Amino acid sequence: MAGDRPESGEVPLLYSEGNVAARVALEREVRGWSTTELAERVTRAGVKMNQTAVWRIENGTPRRRINLDEALAFSRVFELPLEELMSPPLEGLDIDSRRLVQEAVEAFYEARDARDRLHRAVVAIADHIKAHPDRSRAIHEQCLRLMGDERDARTLSSDIEDGGHY
Repeated sequence: MAGDRPESGEVPLLYSEGNVAARVALEREVRGWSTTELAERVTRAGVKMNQTAVWRIENGTPRRRINLDEALAFSRVFELPLEELMSPPLEGLDIDSRRLVQEAVEAFYEARDARDRLHRAVVAIADHIKAHPDRSRAIHEQCLRLMGDERDARTLSSDIEDGGHY
């Protein structure tokens, strides 16, 4: 297929099925998933796939073709835009570097989501205290009981008094 393995004088395609196959293998390895686990995840994402299909996409000769539904499922499973999945893998990063970056990116989004959740909860408590000022002291005492650490409880109480976490 044109773009998978350029012959002399042939310009490789920026986006190709070969790139998707290479990215599928790379992204699977970065996450430490087996071909079976990836097939199960793709199936849960709505496109039935088995381990043999994943292996043939990554290693087959000839390589197994990838249809649009499968490409979209891989994109969803790897949490990558389709355009990124279709792009050639970046040069210069070994698998350990990619794993470390992947872990940092996942931790970043988890922390951001946790901060957003905390902010919403603090705003809700602050609004509740504004509507029921007589409950303020009991709410702050409950924070201390649940947290167990007085300094952390004071920090949370301060956030509540300020009306938000950020």
